[in-house]
Amino acid sequence: MPRVLPEATKARLRDELENAILTGSLLPGQRLDEVSLAKRFGVSRTPIREALRQLETAGLVEIRPRRGAVVAELGTERLVQMFEVMAGLEGVAGRLAARRHTEEDRQALLRAHEACRQAVQAGDADAYYYENEMFHLAIYAASHNAFLAEQCTTLHRRLKPYRRLQLRVRNRMVTSFAEHEAVIDAIIAMDGDRAERALRDHVVIQGDRFADFVALLAAGTTAAA
Repeated sequence: MPRVLPEATKARLRDELENAILTGSLLPGQRLDEVSLAKRFGVSRTPIREALRQLETAGLVEIRPRRGAVVAELGTERLVQMFEVMAGLEGVAGRLAARRHTEEDRQALLRAHEACRQAVQAGDADAYYYENEMFHLAIYAASHNAFLAEQCTTLHRRLKPYRRLQLRVRNRMVTSFAEHEAVIDAIIAMDGDRAERALRDHVVIQGDRFADFVALLAAGTTAAA
């Protein structure tokens, strides 16, 4: 009977595959052979197959008939468009959260914010990546709009790998946390306009952030060439 991997181990496996794609170790269009990957990571093919399905949902992998899984080829323009939509959705969630949050929601937001603070103080980008996800999920919950929360969560998951990539930009983690401060202040003050603007600015990629993002994507591809 095959050994069942703990969920934490499965998550780490997915993250390692995700990082290999983002850093260019696995190139766009490259076939992802389950047997080879299982040997590389010292696991059976089943968790590899599960991880590839999750990465397909995130838009990093395509599973094609008769060819199997390959690394997806996503252009920069497409990614930026996705971040633009994400910024709009999160802005609406922030506006609603400012109007509708309960005391329980407020406490959940503050706990998530404090966890992000601790990750920043520790200089732990990986921890911040996960705590940042919880922070955004707390905002969706505080919006008290189930459909909006579903849409935000779906797109957030698709963009997770690229959010991780953004954290490699110098000082981005510190800047991101400062932007969280502005979001929290606006929501607690019940200022919907300010919360919406703060979240849109936090998520959207533009200006120098756009240039840095493109440079990181290009660096990963060049390094693997």
